[in-house]
Amino acid sequence: WQTVYAWEGYDYEKGTFVEIEKGNLVREGETIEIYDYEDGEYREVEVEDIDNQGSTVELEVYDPETGETRTLEMED
Repeated sequence: WQTVYAWEGYDYEKGTFVEIEKGNLVREGETIEIYDYEDGEYREVEVEDIDNQGSTVELEVYDPETGETRTLEMED
């Protein structure tokens, strides 16, 4: 379980930077808010999987608005 403070990362599939604002509890099954720099807006996504890759953390999230699953590579 991890509470993050402006956690920055990248969505390689979409080619955009994302940020998770402070106060989001990043845990499987939780809904979190991300800021998508490409869209210039906040999005609510559901955390489906968390994989610690050493110096990065890979988050698999589901975006119910688009119906897409996204993989976000976050800085540890």
